Amino acid sequence: MTSRPESPASPDQPHGDRGQGDPVHGGPVQGGVLDGLRSMADVVTGLGGSSAAVDTLSDEAVLEGHVLIAGARRALDTQAAWFAATLARRSRPELGGKGLAARQGFRTPEDLLQSISGSSRGDAAKLFAVGRLLSETDAAEKAAREAADAKKLLDEIPPLDGAAPDLPPLELPVPPAAVPPWHAPIGRALREGWLSVEKADSLRKGLGDLDRAITPEKLATALARLLTEARTLNADQLFKRARRVRDVLDEAGIAAREKAAYDDRSLRFWRLNTGQVRMVGLFAPEDGEYLMSTYDAITSPRRGGVRFVDKEQAAWAKQVQDDPRTTEQLTADAFLALMRLGVKADPKRIAGSRSPAVRMITIRPRSTTPAGFAPRGTTTTDAAPTEAPSPTADAAANPETASPALQPGVIEGTAVAQRAALAIRDGGCMWPGCDRPPS
Repeated sequence: MTSRPESPASPDQPHGDRGQGDPVHGGPVQGGVLDGLRSMADVVTGLGGSSAAVDTLSDEAVLEGHVLIAGARRALDTQAAWFAATLARRSRPELGGKGLAARQGFRTPEDLLQSISGSSRGDAAKLFAVGRLLSETDAAEKAAREAADAKKLLDEIPPLDGAAPDLPPLELPVPPAAVPPWHAPIGRALREGWLSVEKADSLRKGLGDLDRAITPEKLATALARLLTEARTLNADQLFKRARRVRDVLDEAGIAAREKAAYDDRSLRFWRLNTGQVRMVGLFAPEDGEYLMSTYDAITSPRRGGVRFVDKEQAAWAKQVQDDPRTTEQLTADAFLALMRLGVKADPKRIAGSRSPAVRMITIRPRSTTPAGFAPRGTTTTDAAPTEAPSPTADAAANPETASPALQPGVIEGTAVAQRAALAIRDGGCMWPGCDRPPS
């Protein structure tokens, strides 16, 4: 574990833990929880083994090993959720610079957890959400126990029977019995060890939050029914089942949720330092299903799809299987080809007033280039560059040459050529601090 600099204890850290270290610092900590975790880590690390060693096991042993690993992972994830809840509570915003995450040099507890575990931000957020659920359940159960103990103590006090008539009646403070949250059964299932953090998060997200139409009683009843099915479903199936249950409970909110899913659609592009372009999109369920169907049709021969009887389709499937490109590369090329076909079909409707194009420019010394000729012509992405007379491209490749595209006073018929030549020469907006592209 990475050693971190020592820092003062959190404002709400128990006094018994001060001076004994904590799991972030890696110092010695008294207590059975960390001692047990250390022992477990030592045992797992000492297992050793290799892929060749596992290959010698029987089928039954391989399946049993997966079952044992899944059980240990569920138990560890539950412990991680408890630790995440404490980490979040000791890093809450109102503590400011005194919070645990801030004192370790991180802006949020998610950033601190990521630095420790190396997990994704989504996994960190999932742990914090489930940890908060466990904390609320534990707090409600603790309050219920305290209320029950106070009531029992009050019932055991014998009546005074008029022994002190002048004294006011004795009223002992009894804490109100806390009502367990509707998601308390999830916390109990996690503690029992048969429900995973992934399934707990699926139930929490799938059933959603309380509102005017959905009361805690309705969600608790739905949750009890879902927990009986949770043992035989994986996390993805459980989320879909929980969403359907929520739709049944809140039919009036279906339209609002569909509109929210549609309004959340987005497609973002950005250029990396290497010149590559990354794309991230989010689509409504119907639109996303259309894209997924297209993806399935393109890649089905690679992913165990249907086996074609038609000779032409079977030959296409064999060609896809034998293609040297990876499935991801094949998908990228196929969707790019579909985009080109769509732009060609109706460029003014899809791409506005001009079709997308990429100019391939080669800069060569002026002495080796005949006057009035460009080394490479300006072409669209679907045409091969060819040698062609082009004063505009020549001026773009060699801006210092005398060309009508950049000569002052020459306006008529050369506006497009001037814009192209200036864009190539300057690379975009030349105003100080402006990063806008030529387009």
